[in-house]
Amino acid sequence: MLVLPDRDAAEDAATEAVDRFGLGEEPQVVREALAGEDDAEDAQWLVVIEDPDATLAIPALDALAAEYDGWHEAE
Repeated sequence: MLVLPDRDAAEDAATEAVDRFGLGEEPQVVREALAGEDDAEDAQWLVVIEDPDATLAIPALDALAAEYDGWHEAE
């Protein structure tokens, strides 16, 4: 899962993940409000990349997230 600061970054990262990792379909983009925050501005966007066989390299996921000012987080 990639955690990104805004929707545009999340959508761009999801598209890039398909190209970069040869995914069969675009990852799901989900909005997640921060715990205890009521303001819509205080939300993170998640790019959920399914990798059940753990074939994607963690450094590659870290690099992709960093390109969009985010980070990679294991579920």
